[in-house]
Amino acid sequence: MKLLIADDDPQLVRALRITLAAHGYEVVTAADGAAAITAAAHAHPDIIMLDLGMPKMNGIEVIHALRGWTKAPIIVVSGRTGSADKVDALDAGADDFVTKPFQVDELLARLRALARRTVPASGESTVGFGDVVVDLAAKAVTRSGARVHLTPTEWRMLEHLCRHPGALVTRQDLLKEIWGSEQVSDSGYLRLYMSQLRKKLEVAPAAPVHLLTESGMGYRLVL
Repeated sequence: MKLLIADDDPQLVRALRITLAAHGYEVVTAADGAAAITAAAHAHPDIIMLDLGMPKMNGIEVIHALRGWTKAPIIVVSGRTGSADKVDALDAGADDFVTKPFQVDELLARLRALARRTVPASGESTVGFGDVVVDLAAKAVTRSGARVHLTPTEWRMLEHLCRHPGALVTRQDLLKEIWGSEQVSDSGYLRLYMSQLRKKLEVAPAAPVHLLTESGMGYRLVL
């Protein structure tokens, strides 16, 4: 998997290049915002990692520019800790935000999560069940040809199920995938969002045939 690292800290970039290459990533680097856009256009990375405080173009400007033509996941790695910076980055189109300093294990876990979102487990970009078509690449859902609006959390839940069709997805796995923490334990949130998904995607929400609950364990998508 190809990863673009855009950061103006040469020591950090060098350390990340060595570490990530050891974990199987093909690493491309850029030292400023303008170079990041050029590198992304030429290298077509699978995941983009960038800092917010870069010269020539800041990270937010880079994200806006990239989102004009690529859907590659973007993870911001920044020393800025303010919530406003995180909100600005996510609103601009970033998929995740990690604050420096960070643990390498955490960064690797987040990269793996982004990679799972990038490539469907089945190798296909669309998943269909009933009259519903889920386009994982375009992050779009249609039912009988009409676009269905999902909230970001509903989308993450459905996307994770679509990447594991037919398999039991545990509540713990979904909580970690959606909220990014093993510490989240209230599965009432999952019941709420699953109820909303069924209302939007099942013919008979009270008697679902595709979005199934496995009592005491989790959920399963039956195609």
